Amino acid sequence: QVQLVESGGGVVQTGGSLRLSCQASESILSINAVGWYRQPPGKQREIVAAIASGGHSNYVDSVKGRFAISRDIAKNTIYLQMDDLKPEDTAVYYCASPATVASGSWGQGTQVTVSS
Repeated sequence: QVQLVESGGGVVQTGGSLRLSCQASESILSINAVGWYRQPPGKQREIVAAIASGGHSNYVDSVKGRFAISRDIAKNTIYLQMDDLKPEDTAVYYCASPATVASGSWGQGTQVTVSS
């Protein structure tokens, strides 16, 4: 099973930006899709954005126009560019493949905190 490691979180003010990275242990083209998920304090984990192996991407409505998922195939890395951050974006962010979700073998994630 491919290993995915998140990084890039931090503390930013409302309206700020962050770029999260998801480093894969093998070619991301071998993964059907990779998604960015988040779990706000006291809430359930939710999917935020996903990119398929063919390059098509999808977003949850609450981040459309603010977040952008992309990938660098040569670096086996998937990114999540987050702009115009809001306090409600505060969460632990995870990247995951369908196998990750099915097995429940989530990584440690990366904390994003947006201060008002």
